[in-house]
This record gives sequence, structure tokens and C-alpha cells, in this order.
Amino acid sequence: MRILVILPNWLGDAVMATPAIELLAHLYPNVRFTFLGSYVSIEALKHHPLCENAIIDETKKSSSRLIASYKLAKQLGKFDMAISFRNHIYSSLLLRFTGTVLTLAKKSWHSQMLLSHTPKISTKQHLVKQYVQLAMINNDDFNEEIPRLKLYINAKHSEKPLLGINAGATYGSAKRWYPEKFAAVAAAFHKEYDIVLFGGPKEVDISQEIAVKLLELGVKNFINLAGKTDIESLCANIASCALFITNDSGPMHVAAAYQVPTVSIFGPTKYEETSQWMNEKSVIVRHEMECSPCMKRECPLKHHECMKSITADEVIAAIKNLD
Repeated sequence: MRILVILPNWLGDAVMATPAIELLAHLYPNVRFTFLGSYVSIEALKHHPLCENAIIDETKKSSSRLIASYKLAKQLGKFDMAISFRNHIYSSLLLRFTGTVLTLAKKSWHSQMLLSHTPKISTKQHLVKQYVQLAMINNDDFNEEIPRLKLYINAKHSEKPLLGINAGATYGSAKRWYPEKFAAVAAAFHKEYDIVLFGGPKEVDISQEIAVKLLELGVKNFINLAGKTDIESLCANIASCALFITNDSGPMHVAAAYQVPTVSIFGPTKYEETSQWMNEKSVIVRHEMECSPCMKRECPLKHHECMKSITADEVIAAIKNLD
């Protein structure tokens, strides 16, 4: 059984698709997956033991994405099943171009025209459930419990308990809590944990602000990994943490995959749909606002109260309540 899986673009969404992938693996014990997706999604999921091929989709860079998608589909060939976790016309076209008979994607105007199975799936539920409903649409007898998130990257060994701080959020500034507040939280626990600062290439400045503030607070037992990790080492380092403090972000879901105790700070996004999935020690800190969830990259009202009003003391209290 060969299955083509078009992965979501974002790291967090790709990790949230892993329960659906694990259920497909359980349903078809002899399955071999081909994963197609963005650089970050492929780097995170290519380590799956049943993955026989992992391809970064670069058709967007072509002068004609239509032609590039057709050529890529023909290179991939026909599969026993092809499923897209992306709701995009070029994903639907690519599945159709492979010549695969059983093709699945969420209902849309383009998927209905091009694919064999296009269920209407409610978005008013956790994204993990949405992905699972799509993957299991051809299994009428499905009644299993949805599993946890799963990554196959080994944790980096650490002899000391580590507190991970993730102050970034690739989607936009509206999802980001404030560097000085992250620093205050880290400083409150620096005697119990060594501190690791995480962030992508575009979040180096934010992490540096935290580092400077930590030094001002007399905290020296930290390391700043912002901009210094690839996806594999990011996951390995997060997996080694004993505690993780984060915005709503891809690394938040990586932490959930490794059952790292986590405090997640939410502002403009829908926590019911994108909170950590099945992490036994996970708590959300958020304030109910009339304007939230706005789902905007930047605060449209320019006050950012959904995040600004959350205090370091609230997050510190949430950490203490994790136990």
C-alpha cells in the first residue's frame, strides 16, 4: 500500500497531522508513505519509519506552477491513495495529475471537481480531529481513540533539567508575548532549571532581548539557540526540556509530541482548535477579549491587549500549578 501525503505548510500544522498519519499506518500495516510539503514539514516528518520518500515541494518557485505541478505529479506516479492536508487548488491538481484513483482532500470548489473523496469537515473543532476525519473518511468502521502527536526525532540528552523559552511565532507579531515578560518568568525559575532560548532566523532579535534582560536580572545559566538550529535539532532540543514556555507556535506542538510540560500563551488565535493535543501536563494562559480571536498577524486595533495584559506573575503561577 503506497500513500502520497501532502503535508501542511506550517511546522505546527504538520505535527498536528501526525495522529492522522499514525492511524493510516495502523489501518494499512504494509503502508509506505511518500511525504510532499514545505521544507519545515518535510524536515520534521521525514524520519517516520514508514516514509520511503520525502520531497520538498518547490513548484511555487516555478514560472508556471501548473506545469511544475504536472511534471512533479508525473515523476511521483500513481499511488494506491493520495491525501492532501492542504486546502489549495495546486494540491488538488497535483493529486489528480498523479492518476491516483482514491484521492482525498477537504471539500472545496476545486477538490470537488478534481478528487474522488471531498468530505465537508467542520473547522469548529481541534485541527487534529479535522485531519483525522479526512484521513479516515474511507474507513466506515473507524471508532478508535485518536493518538497523541508523534515525531521520530530522538531527544538530545541533557544532564540538567532545562527550561525552554520560545518567544517567537512565525505567523505574526500578534501571537507574540513580550521578551521582558519571558525573561521575568525564566529568571523566577533559573535556580531550578538551566534556560534554553529558542527561535527561528527571524526571531534572533527577540531572543537577544531576552538574553540581555536575563543578564540584567543576574541570570547567567542560559544558552541562546535562536537562529542556530535546523528543524531536526530544534525538535531534539525541545524534546530534552523539562519545562517549556511558549507562544502559540510550531515549537509548542513539538513540545506536545514529546509530552514536555508546557505553559502556552494565547492571544489572537483559536485555542480550541490549535492548543496542544493530548499533552498530560499542559496549561493555557489567555485573557478573554471582545476582539479575540481576531486571527490577524498584527493587532488590527493597535493595542494588543490580548497579550499585553497577560502578566509574568500569571505565567509563573501557571507553571507552579502544572504539578
